[in-house]
Amino acid sequence: MEEMMEKLKGLEEAWLPLVIEYGSQFLLALLTLAVGWWVIGRLISALHKLMQKRNVEPTLHGFVCSLAGIALKVLLLVSVAGMVGIETTSFIAVLGAAGLAVGLALQGSLANFAGGALILFLRPFRAGEYIEAQGVAGTVDSIQIFNTILKTPDNKTVIVPNGSLSNGNIINYSRQATRRVDVNIGIDYGDDVKQARSILLGLAAADSRVLKDPEAVVWLVSLGDNSVNLSLRMWAKTEDFWGVFWDIQEQAKEAFDAQGITIPFPQRTLHMVAQPAAESAAE
Repeated sequence: MEEMMEKLKGLEEAWLPLVIEYGSQFLLALLTLAVGWWVIGRLISALHKLMQKRNVEPTLHGFVCSLAGIALKVLLLVSVAGMVGIETTSFIAVLGAAGLAVGLALQGSLANFAGGALILFLRPFRAGEYIEAQGVAGTVDSIQIFNTILKTPDNKTVIVPNGSLSNGNIINYSRQATRRVDVNIGIDYGDDVKQARSILLGLAAADSRVLKDPEAVVWLVSLGDNSVNLSLRMWAKTEDFWGVFWDIQEQAKEAFDAQGITIPFPQRTLHMVAQPAAESAAE
């Protein structure tokens, strides 16, 4: 019995310092983990509120907050593992190699993701706006992390990768409240330019959708091969653009026909030259 007690006492003397040393490290690591987890939650909440205050797209700030939370928690776990004596150098090297391999394999997707983040953050266009980019045009149906969905006027769905979209030219037809409407019409060289100008300005003044400021103007833009080309330039609200364009063009044709102003079209005149009878016989 005494021998057993001596053995237990020896074990106690051997392990007690180790328990005290590593136990304190373990408790400190747990405390660090708990406090760090709480701090990360507070930081992500503050980031979420900041992005809401800046009116960042909900899709973007939800994704960014999730990504930031995951990255910070991984760093915290690696730090806590190091505090309890776990070798983290190899672990970090494996994570780095895995990240590099995944990045190379998904470089196209990562480019689209980065482009989507830029589009959602900078907002060169929003859902519901009509844009032209990458050789296609349509109304923005939705902006996703990797792609932007467009609906064409004839109701086709076009999926455009965000990587190429964010790096190319974008024409946004809906961002401004007003747009200039240009109606180009050619008249015959024998017609009265002043009369044609008066007719076009009258059509613009009679349409309530055409804005008074800036006022409509008619310019003689070129002297073509077959016509004198006039351009009626007027301003309308963006949502009225196409209605004004189609209606004024049709009304101009009807008004010109009614007042005898000709809208010429390309034509060619052939002159037949008769050959003398003697030359015809010799041939």
